[in-house]
Amino acid sequence: MDDLIPRAAFGRLTELVQHLRIVMVSGPRQSGKTTLLREQLAGSGGTFRSLDRPETLAAARDDPAAFAAFGTTPRVIDEVQLGGDDLVRAIKAEVDADARPGRFVLSGSSRFLTIPTLSESLAGRIAFVDLWPLSMAERTRARTDNVARWFGDTGAVLRDSTWNRSDYLSAVTSGGYPEALAITSPLARRAWFDGYLSTVITRDIRDFATVARGDAVATLLGLVAARAGGTAVLADLAQAADLARDTARNYLSYLDMVYLTMTVPAWSANLSSRLSKTPKLYPTDSGLATHLLDVDAEQLAEPGHPALGPLLETFVATELLKALAVTDERISLFHLRTADRHEVDFVLEGPRGRIVAVEVKASTSPGAGALKGLRWLRDRLGDRLHAGILLHLGTEAASRGDGLYALPLSALWDHQPLPE
Repeated sequence: MDDLIPRAAFGRLTELVQHLRIVMVSGPRQSGKTTLLREQLAGSGGTFRSLDRPETLAAARDDPAAFAAFGTTPRVIDEVQLGGDDLVRAIKAEVDADARPGRFVLSGSSRFLTIPTLSESLAGRIAFVDLWPLSMAERTRARTDNVARWFGDTGAVLRDSTWNRSDYLSAVTSGGYPEALAITSPLARRAWFDGYLSTVITRDIRDFATVARGDAVATLLGLVAARAGGTAVLADLAQAADLARDTARNYLSYLDMVYLTMTVPAWSANLSSRLSKTPKLYPTDSGLATHLLDVDAEQLAEPGHPALGPLLETFVATELLKALAVTDERISLFHLRTADRHEVDFVLEGPRGRIVAVEVKASTSPGAGALKGLRWLRDRLGDRLHAGILLHLGTEAASRGDGLYALPLSALWDHQPLPE
């Protein structure tokens, strides 16, 4: 497995298995969960079974108690959501009878433990590890704590970059799905994403929900991709997708449950301004979003292309999501928008209430006006704002004074280049 890209979640998974009864590795289909579990299993002597195999799934459904009791520990069950409620209750019975740590490592491509029809959530017995598509830090073999470091000596990241605009556009349109990254044919790549969406919508979602219009689920996801960066007004999305509001709400919740969308909630603070309470929605992979918008890096290179802003913000949102999923620090991700149109793309709230604010611009040389939202927030937060960071597509890093910095986008992955 020397050719595998090391996953930042591996250390977290290994430590949790040593101390807890059940660990659940969750994330979108094709994010690398099965590979991570096989790697973890290699050094543990456990038993690996995947419910993606029809004969294995049949065994789990025919006699869930015997299935849960079989094999050396940790008992690794891939795509466990396919086993349903009976298997979950059998696993619960096993760990209640023997509470030693490291009994089960589960994986799932949906947030199935939150489905109302399940009688058991495994609360108090389980810990979760999120595994998203590859981050740029993982792809470049960089350190994965760069975002957490922004809460320390921010000046330490004031380094110029060798990445240029073309490099960034390639990264944005590539996304992070391991298999899709290996496909060099544009035709084959489009076919892969088409097949991926079809599988998730027609199989994964329909495993736990009734979907009358699968085409509308894909349409909603495309609307989320096109409107990324704007607040997610349910009525607008429902109207654009030609759906009743309740149906649109359900379909959006299904997309969240299979990890195809992420929600960035509105930040609430006493800033003497009326703050929007509406969240933002993003696809969880910029490569998938690129496919949904039917564009490529060459088209995005055109000045003023309307898809660049949403795709770039999606890329940053997902990189922040991946970074926060593997940090030991408790850092929460928000956005800020006021009634009088002051806006900050991302607000990171860390330990002791410290704030790092992040603005994203598609320019290679952003002017002073690009810092407007960060300056507005700094004037209201004072010392509580640890740093305001403007990420751009240029090569130069600069301090803009009073804790504000303009950094190349590659600061997210310590400016490391992709391996040859």
